[in-house]
Amino acid sequence: MLQVRGVPGSDAGDQRPFQYAKGGIIRGPVSARKVALAFTGHEYAEGAETILRVLKGHKAKASFFLTGAFLSNTNHDPIIRRIVLEGHYLGPHSDQHLLYLPWDGSTNLLVSRGEFEADLEANLRKIVDRGVARKRVRYFLPPYEHYSSTISEWTRGLGLTLINLTPGTRSNADYTGEAERNFVPSKTIHESILAREAADPQGLNGFLLLLHLGAGPTRTDKFHLHFASLLDELGRRGYKFVRVDSLLDSN
Repeated sequence: MLQVRGVPGSDAGDQRPFQYAKGGIIRGPVSARKVALAFTGHEYAEGAETILRVLKGHKAKASFFLTGAFLSNTNHDPIIRRIVLEGHYLGPHSDQHLLYLPWDGSTNLLVSRGEFEADLEANLRKIVDRGVARKRVRYFLPPYEHYSSTISEWTRGLGLTLINLTPGTRSNADYTGEAERNFVPSKTIHESILAREAADPQGLNGFLLLLHLGAGPTRTDKFHLHFASLLDELGRRGYKFVRVDSLLDSN
């Protein structure tokens, strides 16, 4: 169920123009041509160098939601340092990329509240260790982008707000491998984003556009090779690329 104002469990006076699903924010304000690019990282990061270079070239900011496993991998140290030094948002994506719920639509949780909190706190500690003040970490993007209203409530209990991708494009399919049944070619992903921009009365205003830092060896059709042309085209259409906290905290 989509809610445009308010959210169960939130301050009743919160009238910010966000869209919610299961207690999490899935779209920011549509009043300005601003998009929050959100990249998740757990295991792979072969696109990171290109993504960061393109963002810098476009004077764009993005948000990177990284697991504790990613942050603990010393091979990723140069990437993480650049994310922080170049002024991007660094947020949690769970410590060990836990699956909170089954995929069959059931709301029966696979983790206890204690397990959820311990895992997320471990992720947060690793972010703080990277030089990000705890008070600056406001938003959490759940692993697998799969959650429930209970997970959103538990997130608020830790002083964070759960967010998720804005539906309507195929951007989050950039991790799929050619041999998988759900594989989506990069060209199709690119076209889906521009098609949604053209079809939606508000374009991509307030969008949380989710992509992955890497897909691993099972995908040779890497979407990060299309990233520059995507930003070029959206830039021509008047969009500004901002951090998720800039998009959401300004209202």
